[in-house]
Amino acid sequence: MSLTIPSPAASANPSAAPRTYQVRTFGCQMNVHDSERMAGLLEDAGYVPADGDIADVVVFNTCAVRENADNKLYGNLGQLRQVKEAHPGMQIAVGGCLAQKDRETIVKKAPWVDAVFGTHNVGALPALLNRARHNNEAQLEILESLDVFPSTLPTKRDSVYSGWVSISVGCNNTCTFCIVPSLRGKERDRRPGEILAEIQALVDDGAVEVTLLGQNVNSYGVEFGDRQAFSKLLRACGDIEGLERVRFTSPHPAAFTDDVIDAMAETHNVMPQLHMPLQSGSDKVLKDMRRSYRSSKFLGILDKVRERIPNAAITTDIIVGFPGETEEDFQATLDVVEKSRFSSAFTFQYSKRPGTPAADLPDQLPKAVVQERFERLTALQDRIAAEENANQRGRQVEVLVTAQSGRKAEETHRLSGRSKDQRLVHFSVPAGAETPRPGDFVTVTITEAAAFHLVADPATAEDYVLRRSRAGDAWDRAQADSCGVPAPGSLSAKGGVSLGMPSLPVRRS
Repeated sequence: MSLTIPSPAASANPSAAPRTYQVRTFGCQMNVHDSERMAGLLEDAGYVPADGDIADVVVFNTCAVRENADNKLYGNLGQLRQVKEAHPGMQIAVGGCLAQKDRETIVKKAPWVDAVFGTHNVGALPALLNRARHNNEAQLEILESLDVFPSTLPTKRDSVYSGWVSISVGCNNTCTFCIVPSLRGKERDRRPGEILAEIQALVDDGAVEVTLLGQNVNSYGVEFGDRQAFSKLLRACGDIEGLERVRFTSPHPAAFTDDVIDAMAETHNVMPQLHMPLQSGSDKVLKDMRRSYRSSKFLGILDKVRERIPNAAITTDIIVGFPGETEEDFQATLDVVEKSRFSSAFTFQYSKRPGTPAADLPDQLPKAVVQERFERLTALQDRIAAEENANQRGRQVEVLVTAQSGRKAEETHRLSGRSKDQRLVHFSVPAGAETPRPGDFVTVTITEAAAFHLVADPATAEDYVLRRSRAGDAWDRAQADSCGVPAPGSLSAKGGVSLGMPSLPVRRS
């Protein structure tokens, strides 16, 4: 492959500017967390985040779940081809699920790519980039199983106030529509002590919120023979001082047990929010999907959760148009959605993925049929979400302030954050009141509601309560560090945090 390489003299020059990087992420929360590791690895190797649109290294962390994943990747790669030709020394790497699946195909379709790596060897990224530069050819390395547990790798967190913590990788389920098990392998569980040590490290670093991640979090413990390991882990999180919010995603309804509901209800910092994929309300379709539960079990779990946690907000995933889905099957999904009263739902049109059993099923539905059903489902869920949010008017909520603002923030002058039940809240700061930092908490009363967000506009300063937090202090330190002026007590002033497992390098905003 043809690739322009910087001269050895320039590479060896200690005064040369460090190479810059950009990681572009597609897909699920697991991919978002993997991207934090890719960024941490690159910074550990001396790279720095790119300030503008053009970076010396662009890494694509890909998803293979949706049908247009391939088109999205190759479209982006095509756009970068000319950019790379105009910038000698630029490198492009492709990792993640699509890389694990397509392998040599990526290099054949886009020969200007320099490195391709899979889900099992994220840690190889810096070495592959170096080898590509040295050997003047693309480097392809795909492993069939993990060489190192990802959580032992350096991580550059996307946020100072919250963090992702993987409790397991891989999946033992065999859902016919899902390609994830073949790309991420069988489930492997981390030991509880390692997970709690990582959470403690995040809290020590300023975080007040963590989300526990796994393809099926409530099967956690199967590898070491403890069926109640997940509920025990949730309760142990309640003993971590300074950890104010604990979330998790995603559980599987077939493995959802009462001890988990009890732990959610009885652990003070486990939030009143649950994301549990339904996929379909039709028992026939669930059977064809190899989802080992039925709609009655799913609704029974929701009833138990709401009995113990009355204000819980429940969200879900739903697939429309699975092969063989009849109008009667689809109506069953609508019925379950109506009964479930989800606060929001991620709805998808079924996409045929080569390598999955569902791809070979008969009765693949016409696109027009799937589209029409999808529109009916989203209209129903949007109505329910708007009704559920309308019930929040007049309710006092505590909001964790985030760094992201709404699309109309410049016009409305509102800030944004998440309530305990994970609803998005846009709020204004009354005249004369102190403005919060990302990571701080505000208590406000909901004044308006829409399908996808809530609004709180306090009339007076008395209607607005600010609680400054350690996470807000960490935000201040990170901002100072990014300007090259370490604040007193900042991580850079203390030489950073090095735990071996996991590594938490100084963040740059």
